[in-house]
Amino acid sequence: MFTPNFFILIIGTEILNQRRQDKHFDFVSSILNQYGHKLSGSFVIEDDPALIVQTLKFIDSQPNAVLFSFGGIGSTPDDHTRKSAAIALKNGNLYQHKEATTIIEKRFEGEEVPAYAMEIGQLPKHAKLLENAVNKMPGFYLDDRYFFMPGFPSMSHPMVEHILETFFANKKEIYRYTLTALCRESELIEVMKQMPKEVEFSSLPKFYSDGWKTIISVASEDKALAKKSFKLFKEELKRKEIYYGLGE
Repeated sequence: MFTPNFFILIIGTEILNQRRQDKHFDFVSSILNQYGHKLSGSFVIEDDPALIVQTLKFIDSQPNAVLFSFGGIGSTPDDHTRKSAAIALKNGNLYQHKEATTIIEKRFEGEEVPAYAMEIGQLPKHAKLLENAVNKMPGFYLDDRYFFMPGFPSMSHPMVEHILETFFANKKEIYRYTLTALCRESELIEVMKQMPKEVEFSSLPKFYSDGWKTIISVASEDKALAKKSFKLFKEELKRKEIYYGLGE
C-alpha cells in the first residue's frame, strides 16, 4: 500500500529576506490534517538553481515522497523551477508542451504571444498540467506525485485542494488524545520511550509563573493503540501523584 510522505518546497528569496510572508506552510499543513495526512518536511530556499536541484533530489530519495512545490515556474530570469525539476527528476531537458502552448496562445488570443510567455510552456518530459483558474497559466506535475505550482496562494492553493481530491482522497481517521500535566517534561521520558513506532506523540513543555506544564499528545490510526499508549501516561502521572487535565 502506498503511504505518501508529504513535503513542501517554497522557492523564493523574497520569503527568506521577509519582503513577503509565507502563506503556504499553514495552509498545506491544515488541509493535509483534514485528510488524515501530515507533513514529513518543509523547505524554504532561495532562487538558486543548484540548490533547487539538490533539494528536489533529496526529496525524491525519500520513500513514497509527494511534493508540493511553490514558486519559480514563470519566465523571469530568477524562475529556475521548471529546468531544475527536469534536471533532478527527468532527463534534464525541457520540451514545448503542446497543451500548455494551446492554453498560452488562447490566453493571448488576438495578440502576438510574447516569447517569455511561451517559455512557461517549456516543461520536463511527460509533464501533466494543473489548471490555473486565476490567469490560466498552468502549473504542472510529474509522476502523479511531484506538483509544481505558482508562488501566489490565490493560484496554488486551489491546485492543492484539487490534487488532494484527485490523488489522495481516501481520508484516514486519526485518533488523538491530549492532556496537560503540571510537571516537567523529564518526569515522563520513561513513558515516551515506550511509545510504539505506529504512534505519533509530542511533548510540549511550557514554563509559567506558577511552574511547569507539559502538554502530551498521542495519535494513531489505530484507536485501541492510541488509547493504550495514552493510558500509559495517565498511569505514570497517577503513580507519581502529578495533577493533570484532559486537553490542552
